Amino acid sequence: MSQEEVIAKNFENLIKVIETHISEPRRSKLVKLYNDLADRMMLAPASSHTTRHNCYPGGYVDHVLRVCDASIGLYDVWQTIFKSRMNSFTKEEMIFAALNHDLGKVGDLNEDYYIPNDSDWHIKRGQVYKINPKLTFMKVPDRSIFTLQQAGIEFSENEYLAIKLHDGLYSKGNESYLMGVAPEFSLKTELPILLHHADHLSTLAEGALAHASTAVATPVESKSVKSNMTKINDPVVDSSLKGMFDELFG
Repeated sequence: MSQEEVIAKNFENLIKVIETHISEPRRSKLVKLYNDLADRMMLAPASSHTTRHNCYPGGYVDHVLRVCDASIGLYDVWQTIFKSRMNSFTKEEMIFAALNHDLGKVGDLNEDYYIPNDSDWHIKRGQVYKINPKLTFMKVPDRSIFTLQQAGIEFSENEYLAIKLHDGLYSKGNESYLMGVAPEFSLKTELPILLHHADHLSTLAEGALAHASTAVATPVESKSVKSNMTKINDPVVDSSLKGMFDELFG
């Protein structure tokens, strides 16, 4: 299967996850949002630098699918070990948060978050994408939540917290949520922790996969899937894992 076919198939699988796990009326709204963003979402990378995870066209969707799979796997493990704590969130809430945790990396409704770097100096040093200067600055979780709100898609308190806190303590702003000792300052759900673990494990796996390869990719403009498919090559790789988590919090 060519990489173009893989990218198209991954997006198809992403829509299937929504149709399988998300109930109406959110299902239709989420499918519409994803289809409206399809040309850009399909080609979006998951990070900007070759030392980080999935820094190649199609890397975003590949990462989201992996986080969804990891969440389901962890849910089954947690259900076996921590039976009494699994009633703090639903499986739909878990999948919704996994699907949308990095939605901000697609950008806003009109502009990409990552754009190809125009500096050869930076590209030679692994920075093949850069953050789009046309966008108002937001951390990725905040833009994820804002984009859902713009599309009129409602979400629960559990889903809000899971998306907001999915970077765990790699994001300093999450400390007040995740380090509370007194009951009134502690999370009432384990969903943000489960999603963080799923995201963390997926990122590690993607880093290992990328660094086991020797292929090189070229960033592409994502104006149209059809017009850009022929420009897509294999993932960018690098020999170092240094800084791999920087992209986790935007």
